[in-house]
Amino acid sequence: MGIIGQAVVLFAVTNIDDIVILALFFARGAGRPHLVRDVAVGQYLGFAGILAVALAAALGARLLPAAVLPWLGLLPVVLGLRAGWQVWRARHDDDGAGAGVEWAGVLGLAAVTFANGGDNIGVYVPVFATAGAAGMSGYVVVFLLLVAVWVAMGRFLATRPVVARALSRWGHVLLPVVLVGLGLLILSEGW
Repeated sequence: MGIIGQAVVLFAVTNIDDIVILALFFARGAGRPHLVRDVAVGQYLGFAGILAVALAAALGARLLPAAVLPWLGLLPVVLGLRAGWQVWRARHDDDGAGAGVEWAGVLGLAAVTFANGGDNIGVYVPVFATAGAAGMSGYVVVFLLLVAVWVAMGRFLATRPVVARALSRWGHVLLPVVLVGLGLLILSEGW
């Protein structure tokens, strides 16, 4: 799979929870003027913050010796195990993901997107650090294009409650598995 395919998969699995949040923002903001524009701007602002932090950290990590870079794969493994542990601990909770999300405007959505992206940063740093300049550029371009797709999907899902419930129910289970797999893939590049 080339950089584009890897970027699509990486974006999708690290942002599955964002679809639910976007759908909830669209549902809660229904009837507001310029809703699609506001949600898109908020999502782009929040995601730009995530990318800026991840790129800066990846560039800093590139100052490390090349033999150390694959060990950055431990970060997504740890994040995946932590996410899996949280899923296991919360398996009997029935509070619904994002149940408390209210319409908070462009900056509110940007803040939610950024705050929700801490795990994304942890995954993106080792991937970007091992991808090189051209690879990082490819990831960033694909990610920025996919933000628009995510916004459109969030809007679509806001009108399809069955799909939104399924994502809300199973997205948290898929994420730990993919994070651990990604981390192991990064680690294997060093062997």
